[in-house]
Amino acid sequence: MPAVARAPPRRRRYKSRMIRWFKPVVFLACLIPLGLLGWKAYSGGLGANPIEVITHATGDWTLRFLLITLAITPIRKLTGRLWLIRYRRMFGLFAFFYGTLHFLTYIWLDKFFDLHEMLHDVAKRRFITVGFAGFVLLIPLAITSTTGWIRRLGGKRWQALHRLVYFSAIAGVIHYWWLVKADIREPLKYGAILALLLGYRIAVWAGPKLSASKAKSVGEPRVEVS
Repeated sequence: MPAVARAPPRRRRYKSRMIRWFKPVVFLACLIPLGLLGWKAYSGGLGANPIEVITHATGDWTLRFLLITLAITPIRKLTGRLWLIRYRRMFGLFAFFYGTLHFLTYIWLDKFFDLHEMLHDVAKRRFITVGFAGFVLLIPLAITSTTGWIRRLGGKRWQALHRLVYFSAIAGVIHYWWLVKADIREPLKYGAILALLLGYRIAVWAGPKLSASKAKSVGEPRVEVS
């Protein structure tokens, strides 16, 4: 059997150092939306309704980081850039970070921690209900994102738990769709990207099963009845 070609040790070490060096750059880039929002607040550029601007900005970036997180696996497999997996956890945690800011904007700046009014909103306004559900689904994913939790839960159980990110992203798109009501072009864009990412996963999961089923049906002997 021919030996599998591997990169020279020096090249692998150089690549590993480059990835470690690039991580802080990606981390700082993920904070740019927050920095721009803070600058707008400092310079008075949030307009007549600053709470609405902050709410929409943090909500948009929550959904964007969720989609970026989901895009890592297809891009990694289609391009062969296996090192991209090292950034997936960071993007997922930033999705939770901006989702937390989005939630805090609602309960603090909008509702002033009025629990009765918040519960009334969750019960009566369906876009808040589905948005809150999407945020709650992110909490166990953020808590169990470390290597230690992977060891505690085991690989299969950890992967099964982290499939909740699909439902969280779906809830985020629905939340945005029901929020805007009239002009649904932006949530449609997010929905189309999410459908593409989930469709890829369904195809990867179903493809081998269909091939195996087809091969089995072809290989079965046929019995002729006179």
